[in-house]
Amino acid sequence: MTNLNEEKCLVAYFSRASNNYVSGKIVNLPVGNTKVVAGMVREITGADVFQIDTVKSYPKDYSATTNVAKKELNDNARPELSSHVENMDSYNVIFLGYPNWWGTMPMPVFTFLEEYDLSGKTIVPFCTHEGSGFGRSEKDIAKLCPEATLLKGLSIHGSRVGAAKKDVTDWLNKLGIIS
Repeated sequence: MTNLNEEKCLVAYFSRASNNYVSGKIVNLPVGNTKVVAGMVREITGADVFQIDTVKSYPKDYSATTNVAKKELNDNARPELSSHVENMDSYNVIFLGYPNWWGTMPMPVFTFLEEYDLSGKTIVPFCTHEGSGFGRSEKDIAKLCPEATLLKGLSIHGSRVGAAKKDVTDWLNKLGIIS
């Protein structure tokens, strides 16, 4: 296997600030949980960072966002992204971060994965959640990117992201991405 700590890496993540469900209640997050973890991965690996963002913003209200997210999932929608990775070919390892929405990735992450040919690349997922872990998102990634190598991901409970740096470090170490 390739020595992953010598590969050019990208942290691509989708995250949502504003009203979020954390530990059983709605709280206002100035920075989305997944963005916090993406920052840890970037800091530890030195990878480049790309935020997956949509042309049409999600509502600030949590319930309104969950309704939009459920409709997108039911419609198998592919929301338009506001920016794109110009030099995707130069990356060998993609750390893919997202919150668990309705048992999988938010639909903009589906858009992102379908936008590039990730054949031969290594995808390393990480997910924030409020008790549902990865749901079926890893299966969905494998379906969308059948020619990519999918490594064991890390799921982090949203209320724990602030204290997750050791978990992130241990996970990257175990995968051989850092030593």
